[in-house]
Amino acid sequence: MGSKASAMAERIRTQGLVAIIRGNFTRQQILAIGEVLLSTGTPVMEVTLNTTDALGAIAALRQQFGDQLIVGAGTVRTANQLQQTVAAGAQFTVAPNLDLATVDQAHQHDLLHLPGVFTPTEVQTAFVAGCRMVKLFPSEIVGPRYLKALRAPLDDVDLVPTGGITPENIADYVRAGAAAAGIGSALVTGPNQSLDDLAARARALRAAWDAATGR
Repeated sequence: MGSKASAMAERIRTQGLVAIIRGNFTRQQILAIGEVLLSTGTPVMEVTLNTTDALGAIAALRQQFGDQLIVGAGTVRTANQLQQTVAAGAQFTVAPNLDLATVDQAHQHDLLHLPGVFTPTEVQTAFVAGCRMVKLFPSEIVGPRYLKALRAPLDDVDLVPTGGITPENIADYVRAGAAAAGIGSALVTGPNQSLDDLAARARALRAAWDAATGR
């Protein structure tokens, strides 16, 4: 990883929580979500490309919040999509899959890219390709014990489990060695969610992560 990508990985490790926005949101709703995440101490968000007007929303978030909010793009499955997210201003990218052309494109931009991996072979393939932080997906299928088992021989790769993580089980993932955690519907439930509910969920996750990591 280049210096910018490494610095972004460190920021994500420091914050611990990545809020995932996916669905039919308006741009104003996404900006409001960003405001709540910032105010609750959870300033890392990932807007997936299968969200309505995702690239426009990423650009608007970057314009409104600058570097206060860390804004990434999710579901970045191809090198072409990665180029589009760079143009929109994404500060990191995440994928459900490991696509080596996308990884290479990210390296050329010195952009942190978290490919999706599930098996030891995929983790190692990503490592050889230069990825030091990867997304373990879908983590709810296998849980913290699987994460711990992966970490034993592959302890020089930061694993970010994504899927099924809640305030109730996040400490188990921390103990298993999670570098950070991607949080979807346990945090952002959908376009009809109230901002008060979002704030309450964000605070609960923040408190649970901080308690587990001793922050």
